[in-house]
Amino acid sequence: MPNNSEIVFWSDGKINKIDVNSLAVTNIPFTADIKIDLADTVHFNNKIETGSFTPKMIRHAITSPDGTYIVFSALGHLYKKELPNGKPQRLINSNDFEFEPMFSPNGAEIIYVTWSDVEKGAIYKISANGGIPVKLTSKKGIYRTPSFSQNATQITYKKESGNTDQGFTFTKNDGIYVMNANGDNETFVVDKGDYPMFSKDGKRIFLQTGGTYFGEIEKKLISVNLEGNDEKTHLTSKYANRLVPSPDNEWVAFTNLHKLFVAPLVLNGQTIDIDDKTKALPVSQLAKDAGISIHWSANSQKVMWTLGDEYFSNELKNRFTFLAGSPEEVPEITLTGTKIGLQTPVDKPSGRIAFTNARIITMEGDKVIENGTIIINGNNIEAVGEADKVSVPSGTKIYSAEGKTIMPGMVDAHAHVGAFRYGLPSQQYWPFTVNLAFGVTTAHDPSANTETVFTLSELQKSGQLVGPRLFSTGFILYGADGDFKAVINNLEDARSSIRRTKAFGAKSVKSYNQPRRDQRQQVLQAARELGINVVPEGGSTFYHNITQVIDGHTGIEHNIPVAPVYKDILEIWSTSGSGYTPTLIVNYGGMNGEVYFYERDNIWENEKLLKFSPRSIIDSRTRHRIKVPQEEYKNGHILVSETAKSLSDAGVKVNMGAHGQLQGLGAHWETWMLNQGGLSNLETLKAAPINSAEYIGAGESIGSLKVGKLADLIVMDENPLENIENTLSIKMVMINGRLYDTETMNEIGNNPKERLPFFWEMDGYNQAFPWHQETHGFMDGGCSCH
Repeated sequence: MPNNSEIVFWSDGKINKIDVNSLAVTNIPFTADIKIDLADTVHFNNKIETGSFTPKMIRHAITSPDGTYIVFSALGHLYKKELPNGKPQRLINSNDFEFEPMFSPNGAEIIYVTWSDVEKGAIYKISANGGIPVKLTSKKGIYRTPSFSQNATQITYKKESGNTDQGFTFTKNDGIYVMNANGDNETFVVDKGDYPMFSKDGKRIFLQTGGTYFGEIEKKLISVNLEGNDEKTHLTSKYANRLVPSPDNEWVAFTNLHKLFVAPLVLNGQTIDIDDKTKALPVSQLAKDAGISIHWSANSQKVMWTLGDEYFSNELKNRFTFLAGSPEEVPEITLTGTKIGLQTPVDKPSGRIAFTNARIITMEGDKVIENGTIIINGNNIEAVGEADKVSVPSGTKIYSAEGKTIMPGMVDAHAHVGAFRYGLPSQQYWPFTVNLAFGVTTAHDPSANTETVFTLSELQKSGQLVGPRLFSTGFILYGADGDFKAVINNLEDARSSIRRTKAFGAKSVKSYNQPRRDQRQQVLQAARELGINVVPEGGSTFYHNITQVIDGHTGIEHNIPVAPVYKDILEIWSTSGSGYTPTLIVNYGGMNGEVYFYERDNIWENEKLLKFSPRSIIDSRTRHRIKVPQEEYKNGHILVSETAKSLSDAGVKVNMGAHGQLQGLGAHWETWMLNQGGLSNLETLKAAPINSAEYIGAGESIGSLKVGKLADLIVMDENPLENIENTLSIKMVMINGRLYDTETMNEIGNNPKERLPFFWEMDGYNQAFPWHQETHGFMDGGCSCH
């Protein structure tokens, strides 16, 4: 101050002055009238399909050499569709999953890979007209991407190493192989690369290195001879995802940052760098919004691909002006393809189930029924109310729930379910099972591999995987560097990114690390036009977070890195309508909340967690614990939780999002940590089912126990209104009307069925550990004697 004896400073949301001699602190009162224009919050409701649905995750599509039909993988099986308007039909009647078909050069046969959790993988051959498949491989393994030589005498393919979805048995000696077309003479070629394909003369094998997505920034197209030697690098391409040579080896189709292009393939012994901006070669764009299943016609004159439930084809001559038959000007790129037209029923059970004399936390306002009955008919809630006012129809399977508490299933609004691996799904997906066993009946994954996550979602929806219903953004709209980033510099870029994501079934997109505010606003405007929610992440940048609120994002994912907050933030946020999913489990600005529970509890002894999770995952996260002073937690995730309480009191909807740090159990930790910030038990419980359901746009169908809503619920032995950690006492869980015993995850109710075993229960993966629990014919530790 001018008197040289006072210093002005900010603290606790106020301006103060301190006398440097007496140290007396005095508040300087002030008010500020601020006008901020708040954009309308982007939020769309999406009713959950209950009758049938259109699978949009069409994978591995190939076109017959005569161009009259396609074969593709969807819902874990191969389908055949006559072009253009034929109805897709199953090609093979099998209980195995079927993927990655490839025609023989004459179109008479199709080879493909299979996966069974029990029998593992194989390569099969079948007549293109159907019939009985012939198994070509004699050894079990994880087989991928088989391809014929052009004289149809040999097949090349990849053997994958093991993973924590499919297991690790029969996965040694991974790499690229060649065998005769009848399955004889399997020969190892080389231990690198993906997507093997014979050169036109059959003397070499083309390979792509660098992965596909989430791989190296630069991809390469290389080739080796049939002995795996004489490696040559033909193309390098920064930000490529796929590099697909034509059968005549004259052209290459390639994706670059989600866009599809075509260019000549020059095999002159030199390495050529190629991308969408290459000037040394003519490069032409094929698709605005890109796609997958990129493949060539047999005569190398067409490129075909799929985007969601549409099939596209583009003649090479129409993308240039100098080929025979080329137009004088390259025509506009089409945005509309041929509809695949696949429809399938949504899985749901039959019959009625009633729970009687239970405490029912409805999540309809603050309504709690102390002695109530709830009746489920199929997958719908038919009645819920006071026990003496609800009549149970004859023929209903009745569960007496006296002393138990029932509430809606938990909705995890920020749930990474492990869907980053680009590969084949297992038939019993353990992240699904463990989440469901811990009461998570719906998950929203805000960052995943698009093909993987929507494959899982559709398998669950059709009843082929048991687990929570799954929503996702697919690939994030990433503004930082990566082979999956989304370059957005104008509104049309944003529209294209959202069209691409929405085509596969996304109801939301994640705007992440787009560095400029106008880029983030372009995503919002495109989302408003296309009817899709936008969840952002500020990357621990407060000014990103608060402008995301002002600009109308659906909500903020991860905690804001400033706590506590004051009147300005509370007013802006509560007025905006944006939600808040703080993910305290991975707290910004302090110790991660998960560390609190790793330190407090012996997680590696949790029998339910171990029963449904690979021990390697649990041990690596939980056995080596960090010792932290309690004030670190108080000034870390608990302080952030108190800020969430302040926002909740101001009217901001706070959601439960467990980030996938520890599948299943993490959802409870996140719930309990919200409670540590001062929310009442009922307010805390609301964050998981109803707040999160409404946030992801599914609140019309799930999130509360109300007549007409879908039947997702958990049955607990203890009352979480008395002790929030009683959420862990779940004995039964219901998803879409199907009821499961959470100790075994066998289906009970009207449709009893034992669950499938996990790989560690079959292959002895955990047998070195002594604390096995015997259950229903196999050991959860995987003892090979069962």
